[in-house]
Amino acid sequence: MTTADVGSPRRGLALTAMIFAVAMTFIDMTIVSIAAPQIQSELKLSATGVQWAVNAYLLALAALFAFGGRLADTLGHRLMVLIGITTFAVASAMCGFTPSGSLAEAWIVTFRALQGAGGALMYPAALAIVVNSYETHERGRAMALFFGIAGGLTAVGPALGGFLTQWTWRAIFWVNIPIAIVALVLTVLARPASVRTGARMDYRGFALVAAGTGLSVFGFQQAARWGWSDPLTGACIALGFVLLLVFGWVELRTRSPLIELRIFGNRGFLVDNVILGLSMVAFVPIFFFASEYAQVSLGEKPADSGLLLLYFFIGFAIAAQVGGRMLDRGGAWRPVVLGCAVACAGLVLWGQRLDSLHLGGQIWCIILTGAGMGLIIGQANTDALNRAPATAYGEVTGITQTVRNYGSSLGIAVLGTIQVTQLRSHLTSSLVAQGAPPAEAHRIAAQSSQSDHATGSTAQIPHFVQLDFAQATRTVFYVMAGVMALACVIAALALPRASTAVGPQAALGETGQPA
Repeated sequence: MTTADVGSPRRGLALTAMIFAVAMTFIDMTIVSIAAPQIQSELKLSATGVQWAVNAYLLALAALFAFGGRLADTLGHRLMVLIGITTFAVASAMCGFTPSGSLAEAWIVTFRALQGAGGALMYPAALAIVVNSYETHERGRAMALFFGIAGGLTAVGPALGGFLTQWTWRAIFWVNIPIAIVALVLTVLARPASVRTGARMDYRGFALVAAGTGLSVFGFQQAARWGWSDPLTGACIALGFVLLLVFGWVELRTRSPLIELRIFGNRGFLVDNVILGLSMVAFVPIFFFASEYAQVSLGEKPADSGLLLLYFFIGFAIAAQVGGRMLDRGGAWRPVVLGCAVACAGLVLWGQRLDSLHLGGQIWCIILTGAGMGLIIGQANTDALNRAPATAYGEVTGITQTVRNYGSSLGIAVLGTIQVTQLRSHLTSSLVAQGAPPAEAHRIAAQSSQSDHATGSTAQIPHFVQLDFAQATRTVFYVMAGVMALACVIAALALPRASTAVGPQAALGETGQPA
C-alpha cells in the first residue's frame, strides 16, 4: 500500500466497514450464551449439547483461521471480507430456522460451525485491511479503536440477546443479517486496497490443524458425558494433540506452509500468542458461565442477565483505550502484565461472592475483571502484528486468531466439564444431606447436572440447587483466575519491554526472513 493510500480519507470508511464486519463475530461470541438456557429448554438439548451450540462456532474459527488468513493474502483481503460476510449471514439465518425435534442439535451445531467458517474467512482479511491502512506509529490508537468499538459492540450482544429472547431466541441469529448488509455496503463504498502474495495453499497443513484442534476440544467437551475413565475421552484428546505436533513438524518442512512457524522464533511474537491463548481461556467462557449463573443461581431473566455483562464491558472498553495509549508510548509489557494481574484479582474476588446469591456486591468485581481483559487483548494482538512483515498480515492474523479461538474453545470445553463435574458432586452431597440414599442421590445429581435448570424465577428452583450451581461456577472462576495468574508470570518474565513502534521489521532477521 502506498503512502497516498494510507493517507486516503477512505481509510476511516474502511475502518468503519471492518468494525461492522467483525462486530458480527464478536457479538456471536456472547449473544448465544445469553439465550443458551432458553435454546436448551425449547430444543431439548443436553448440557453438553448446548455447550456445543456455543463451542462449534469457536472451534470452527480456531480450525479455519489460519486457512482464512492464507486465502486473504493469496486472493485479496477485500474479496475474502465480502465472501466471509455473506457466508456468516446465510449461516445465521439457518441457525434461526433450527427445527424442533431430533434434528435440532445436529442442525444448530452444523450451522454454528458454518458461522465460524464465515468468520474465519472474513476476520483475518478485515484486520489486515485495518493494519495496512495505518502507519506503524498510528496503529496503537487505530487498533485500540477497532478492538474497543468491536468490544463495545460485543457488549451489545448480551443486552440485545436478552431483549430479543423475550420475543424468540431465533432472533439472536437473524439480527446478524442487517449488520451484514451494512458491512457489505460500506466495504463496497470504501474499496479498501488488497495486498496479494500469490502463495501456494497448504491443504495438508490445513487438514492436520483442523483435525488436531477438533479432536482435542471434542475429547475435553465430551468428558462430562463419557467420563474421564472412558478410553474414547483420552484417545480423542491424545490423538488431537499428536496431530497438532505432526502439524508443526510438517509445517517446518513445507516449502509454502499454512503457518510459518519460524516466526515464533521472535520471542515477542511467541509470548504475545501465549498470552492471547491463555487470556482467551477465560475471556469468552466468562460470558457463558456468568449468564448461566445469573439465570440459574440468581433467577434473572435473559434480558437482565444480559445487562449484567454490560458491567464487564464498561471496564473493558475504558481499559482498552488506556491500554492502546500505553502501547503507543512504551510497548505492550506494562498494559499486558497489569491487565493479567487485574483480571486475575477480579476473577478471584468475583468468584468469592458468587455464593452470596446477590448481584450488588459483585458489580465492581465484574468491572475490574473487564478492565483487566481490556488492557490485555488489543495490546497483545497489536504487538504481535507489529512484529510481523507487512506482506504477511493476513497470515499472522490467522495465527493470532487461531491461538485465540483455540484457547476460547478449549476453555469452554475444559471449564464446562469442570462445572458439570462439580455441580454433580455438590448436588449429590446436598441430596444425601436431605436424606436421599447415596446411590439415588448420585443418579438424580447426574441427571440434573446435564439438564436445564434456568427458569427465570428463583421460586421455581430449590435454594440448594441455586447454591450448588453457584459453588460449581465459583470453581470455574478460580480456575480461570489461575490461568490469568500464569499468564501474568509469563508476560512479566518473557515479554520484551522494548516497544515495537519502530516498525514491522522488528520481526525480521538480518536477511529479511522471519527470525
